[in-house]
Amino acid sequence: MKAVLYYGPQNIKYEETSIKPLAKGEILVKIDSALTCGTDVKTYRRGHPVLIKQIPSGFGHEFSGVVEKISEGVDNVKVGDRVVCANSAPCGECFYCKRGEYNLCENLDLLNGAYAEYIVVPERIVKKNTLIVPKKTPLYKAAFCEPLANVVHGAERTNIKEGQTVGIIGIGPIGLMFARIAKLKGARVIAAGRNPIKLRLAEEFAQADEIVDLKKYPNPEKIFKEFSDEGKGLDVIVECVGLPEIWERAFSCVRPGGTVHFFGGCKSGTKVTFDATKMHYGDIKLMSVFHHTPKYFREALDLIVSGKIDVDKLITDTLPLEKVEYAMEQHIAGNAIKFLIKP
Repeated sequence: MKAVLYYGPQNIKYEETSIKPLAKGEILVKIDSALTCGTDVKTYRRGHPVLIKQIPSGFGHEFSGVVEKISEGVDNVKVGDRVVCANSAPCGECFYCKRGEYNLCENLDLLNGAYAEYIVVPERIVKKNTLIVPKKTPLYKAAFCEPLANVVHGAERTNIKEGQTVGIIGIGPIGLMFARIAKLKGARVIAAGRNPIKLRLAEEFAQADEIVDLKKYPNPEKIFKEFSDEGKGLDVIVECVGLPEIWERAFSCVRPGGTVHFFGGCKSGTKVTFDATKMHYGDIKLMSVFHHTPKYFREALDLIVSGKIDVDKLITDTLPLEKVEYAMEQHIAGNAIKFLIKP
């Protein structure tokens, strides 16, 4: 098959490679659609300590397709089924899984290799995190399940309620989806970012109530507070960038009793500083949510199938498989939200 393989930072190659033979419980999926992702862009730029286990490696992790072949022991899908597969699945047996904290599974094995004509899906993902896509739903839309599942998980754990004022800092695909979910929950949403493409989508896709251009207003704390009820500060703020200086500034935007959700992951070794007095006596909740679970993966597909999340607006362009490197460079240049890759 043809595939894009990862050899190192800024070193990916479109080439011929063999399809791995199926082991028990695995399936072979012919990829219909794959999506570029911010994590893939970071990996392309500087590598990744978890996603890349060997060189060369498969690349890409958001995809949907058609089951081409199944092995012994597969009973939940058949050849010809239209499916979307998550990039992981919990083991169900470790310390965290036994406590229902499936996103923290100690044996979470992440699947890579979506930028290819075919992908072999491991047994655990086949059993726990492979969903059949309804015929009325185009497969390219289902490919958005993995990133959306992370956001659905994060929004539910944040406990966003109707009537709350919610701020979103960072309006890449994840921030845009978070803003849209908050709107669906009945919140008043203010979104802040710098990129003109993303600012436009904060209105057209997320339907945010207020949008702040950080190039014009680099210190948005005052605007956030003015947006809130009685100027007390936001009920909830969600940081979707992953920069320590933005984490610290987000903290200053919430009211006493509010919630700060650090959804954007900072790089390893990052340190941040907060006003401990304000945090304690202001009864401010600090939280972070990582990854998704089978429950939220299913909920993401339901949102897409129902049309409540209009993923079409997030697609910058459709590209062939051999243009993945071009797509990465366009992301780095700030010219894209998500590319739809059609092998």
